[in-house]
Amino acid sequence: MRRSAWLRSLRWRLLAATFVAVAVAVVMAGWVLSGLFSEHVTRQFTVALTAELDQVTARFELDAQGRPSLDPAVLSDPRWTRPYSGLYWQVDQIGGAAPRRGVLRSRSLWDAELQAPADQLADGGVHVHEVAGPGGATLLLVERTVRIAAGGTGAWRLLVAADRHETSQAIERFNGMLALSLTALLGLLLLAATAQVAVGLAPLKALQQALAAVREGREQRLHGRFPLEVQPLVDDFNSVLERNAEVVARARTQAGNLAHAIKTPLAAMAQAAGSARQHPDELVALPRLVAEQVEVARRHVHWHLARSRAAAAQGVPGMRAEVAPIVAGLVRVMSRVHGERGLRLETEAVPPGLAFAGETQDLQEMLGNLLDNACKWARSTVRMSATAAQAAGAPRLRVVIEDDGPGIAENQQAQALVRGSRLDETTPGSGLGLAIVHELCGLYGGELSLSRGELGGLKAALLLPMAASMEVQ
Repeated sequence: MRRSAWLRSLRWRLLAATFVAVAVAVVMAGWVLSGLFSEHVTRQFTVALTAELDQVTARFELDAQGRPSLDPAVLSDPRWTRPYSGLYWQVDQIGGAAPRRGVLRSRSLWDAELQAPADQLADGGVHVHEVAGPGGATLLLVERTVRIAAGGTGAWRLLVAADRHETSQAIERFNGMLALSLTALLGLLLLAATAQVAVGLAPLKALQQALAAVREGREQRLHGRFPLEVQPLVDDFNSVLERNAEVVARARTQAGNLAHAIKTPLAAMAQAAGSARQHPDELVALPRLVAEQVEVARRHVHWHLARSRAAAAQGVPGMRAEVAPIVAGLVRVMSRVHGERGLRLETEAVPPGLAFAGETQDLQEMLGNLLDNACKWARSTVRMSATAAQAAGAPRLRVVIEDDGPGIAENQQAQALVRGSRLDETTPGSGLGLAIVHELCGLYGGELSLSRGELGGLKAALLLPMAASMEVQ
């Protein structure tokens, strides 16, 4: 559990990633700098040895008998004459019938010889080697092949070598200082990274405190100043809190409205029951009154449940109800319900992919009420279409249902949308159909408009939010 908590810690993950990255960078920097310094020191040492080799080459000559000679007195560095001083020269004969090593040597070599590896050198070319010297010392050696004159006694190999001890010590001292410096730099970088992580994660601590205030009921939303990267999260969370508060408020309102709505039928049944006890002759009418009041209560419950479901679904992302199967199912049901009247139900082909951005039950409720109302009043024909439309700059689902019935006068259309209002008491119904459609449509941010249609009767047009993936024509 402790290891799992460490792995889930954003602070430790950032610090670990920073430590690894900084450590790799510092090690790579040390390796590169050490290599560059070593290469630079070796190159300077080689340049100095090559200058000494040039001096030896300039002083080397042959006498009249072709014997080589080199006067040590003309060489400027006193180390040439001090035994095992660390600076040496040597002349080898590599041409002629009998090649010889150490024909001439510096006094500093004493009784030792330079052992240069055998290789082929162009005249005047310089090669550099690392060889073992007197006393097992490591030497850096430069060599050159020269010919005094054509037809002479052959080629001569001039060697100059020096002990690498001082350069190696210089490189070691540099590497030691470099290691200390980079270690100090690594420590400072890690301290800076720790401070950076602490400062960077400080807003999350403030966010945690704000969340605690909301959880404990001291605040209703998140308050405080947050970085630009965190502020969108805070805004979204506040939106969720506001939506939850709205849902709770609507739930309380719906519960109160439902309680108030069924209070009247219950009071009526209680009064009728009490009256029947006092007047036995009224018992015959009691069942009918109870059935009527139960039906009234049922309609109110149905009404409020529909409103609650639509209110809860409003604005919820990802909700989608395909229109085509709902329309086909409603047409089949209405054909059976009103089959004895021989109505003709005309439906235009629904475009593929056309969908409502909301609950399937709510779309069935709205279209079912409009279609049932049209079938009740139609003389022979009901027409229905569903298309994609553009309204207020946004894609919308447009459903039109019309009939060839008597229609509704323009001055009565607003009254028809009032809950419980019935313009014709001779036709069965509760007066809730158009009102339910009107209110559900409003909860989804849609519109319901009534007018006279081409068939001569009522034309009901619904504009509802449309789900994505459908192009508007």
